[in-house]
Amino acid sequence: MSAFPAQLSRLIVERAVTAALEEDLGLAGDLTSQATLSPTDMAIALLSSREAGVIAGLDLAAAAFRLIGDGVIFAAQVNDGDRVSPGDVVARVSGPARLVMSAERVALNFLNPLSGIATLTRRFVDAVEGTKARICDTRKTTPGLRAFQKYAVRCGGGANHRFSLDDAILIKDNHIAVAGSVTAAYKAAEAYAGHLVAIEIEVTTLVEFEEALAAGARVVLLDNMDNATLRQAVGLNKGRARLEASGGVKLDRVRSIAETGVDYISSSQITMAAPPLDLGLDVEILRK
Repeated sequence: MSAFPAQLSRLIVERAVTAALEEDLGLAGDLTSQATLSPTDMAIALLSSREAGVIAGLDLAAAAFRLIGDGVIFAAQVNDGDRVSPGDVVARVSGPARLVMSAERVALNFLNPLSGIATLTRRFVDAVEGTKARICDTRKTTPGLRAFQKYAVRCGGGANHRFSLDDAILIKDNHIAVAGSVTAAYKAAEAYAGHLVAIEIEVTTLVEFEEALAAGARVVLLDNMDNATLRQAVGLNKGRARLEASGGVKLDRVRSIAETGVDYISSSQITMAAPPLDLGLDVEILRK
C-alpha cells in the first residue's frame, strides 16, 4: 500500500511565512518596488524550474503571496512530490506588481531549499529501489525549519525519524557509557517508557548488538558499521529486531548498504547537504 501524500499544517505554515515576510519587509516595506513601480501596475509571473528535480514547499510559497496583501493569485501547476524538468512551470502568479515583487524572495527562500531536499531524498530512494530498505532523515536540521525539512523528505519518498527528543527513546553511545552497559541502558529505558513509546538502541560492534538483542531490543541502530559487519548483524538478527544503518551514509554507498538486508537507512545528508533546486520567477509588468 502506498503512503498518503505528505501534508503541512496551515497554522505552522502561516506562522513561519509571516515571520519571514516581517523579517524581509522591515519597518518601511519594499523600498525598491515602491520607488520603481506604480501602485496601479499589475504583474503576471511564471515560477519555473531551471533544472530537473522534485517539488516541495508550494504551501509556503502560496502563503507568501497570499499574506503579502490582497489581490495576488498563486496558481500551482504541479503538486508537492511531483518531478519536474527544466522549463516546467511550477506556478503562475498574478496581481499588484508591488506585492508580487515583495513576496518573491520569501516564497523562493522556502521553495528552493525544500525542493532541493525532496530532490536529493528521491535520489537516495531511487538508489535503493528493489530492496526492502527505507530512507530516513535525522534530527540534523536547520533550527526552526525541522517540520518543513522533514516534510520535504516525505515529498521525496523518504520517511521521518524522530521529530524531537520526546518522540521516542533513542539510546546512544553516551547514554550507554553513563548507564554502564547496553543491557543496563536498555532495561532502564524499558522500565521508564510508556507502552506507546518506542525504544531504539545504538550499537557500534557485533558484541554490543548481541547484547542488545539479548536485552530484548526490537529496534537497533547499527552505527558506522562497514557493509560486511552489517551483513553479519542481519544474519545474527534472524528477524528479531528491525535494523537501521546509520553513520557516513552518502549517495554513492547507499545501494550497497541496502543490499546488506537492513530495514532502514538514515542519513543527515538529505537535510543538511542538499543543494537548493534552481527555481525562478519571471515577471512581466502590465502598466496602466
